[in-house]
Amino acid sequence: MAWKEGTVQPQHFVEEIDYNEIQKIEVVGKGAFGVVWKGMWRDSYVAVKHIDSEAEKKAFAVEVRQLSRVSHPNIVKLYGACTQNPVCLVMEYAEGGSLYNVLHNKPLPKYSAGHAMSWALQCAKGVAYLHNMKPKALIHRDLKPPNLLLIMGGKVLKICDFGTACDKKTYMTNNKGSAAWMAPEVFEGSSYTEKCDVFSWGIILWEVLSRRKPFDEIGGSAFRIMWAVHTGERPPLINGCPKPLEQLMTSCWDKNPANRPPMEEVVRIMSLLFPFFSGYDEPVQYPPMAQNPLVDSPCSSEGSEDGAEDNYGSDTIDTQSEFRSTFSDKSRIHIVVALDSVVGITPAFCARGCGFDPG
Repeated sequence: MAWKEGTVQPQHFVEEIDYNEIQKIEVVGKGAFGVVWKGMWRDSYVAVKHIDSEAEKKAFAVEVRQLSRVSHPNIVKLYGACTQNPVCLVMEYAEGGSLYNVLHNKPLPKYSAGHAMSWALQCAKGVAYLHNMKPKALIHRDLKPPNLLLIMGGKVLKICDFGTACDKKTYMTNNKGSAAWMAPEVFEGSSYTEKCDVFSWGIILWEVLSRRKPFDEIGGSAFRIMWAVHTGERPPLINGCPKPLEQLMTSCWDKNPANRPPMEEVVRIMSLLFPFFSGYDEPVQYPPMAQNPLVDSPCSSEGSEDGAEDNYGSDTIDTQSEFRSTFSDKSRIHIVVALDSVVGITPAFCARGCGFDPG
């Protein structure tokens, strides 16, 4: 495919949008690819992802092609593209910014265990949809909180950034910023399947429950994280985490892809556990002086992921008090009572083994 400066090969199955119809409002993200603007198009707010780098235009074509195939409530909607100068994607606007920013940007917004479970379940549902696409499964390959956007007060999650998605076994060539969530078979150069997304999901589940950056304690370059994952290192288990969640999490990040559950099974297990959590239907509580949640986050993760790598180095071993401070007492007590009916263990056993107060 020949690429000309300032243009992209037209995608006939995606609406060609006249850039002059877009009213730019403000910059809400920056990265190696270019700039993301909040804009107004046909009376709706949109995210306009500009592709300024020639090197990013091939990824742009991949993202247009893959997003044009999908339609799911937990996947960001593509309205169309501008393939002339300027080159850009016009996408659904996510006013809540990225999940990464909610988890880690200070001042920290408040969320409950119900929110954490809801985000993980919605992500699993979106990925399961991708994996069940016909005639070929679609593998995202870059699942991580910077690529998960929030809307409706943080209650609804949307998967974005399909620039590395593929519909066949290929090799990932640009691993920058994604090492902490990447399955070992991907960076080891082995052929891989959709189970690489299952590995990433397991790391994300740990991250939303612990509210810590995975492999934060390792520090240094992405290669140090890759080596740690290759040798079998995983995030520390969370004190007080219910055993069914811990078992699901650790099975998802098993080194052997064959031992990881399919994403449909992840959805099934999460759907069984989710009703026993509360608080997910309440908006996330953003601090009054919180930074604009969209900066460096919407529709692409380059800004956030660079920051994530720069911040590696602090201690991440969770304590019981830290785990509890993330979630409300109501959510914790509800877990203890509910697990008796889900997995046949008593609240007293759960309180002792998982560190929860029996309420």
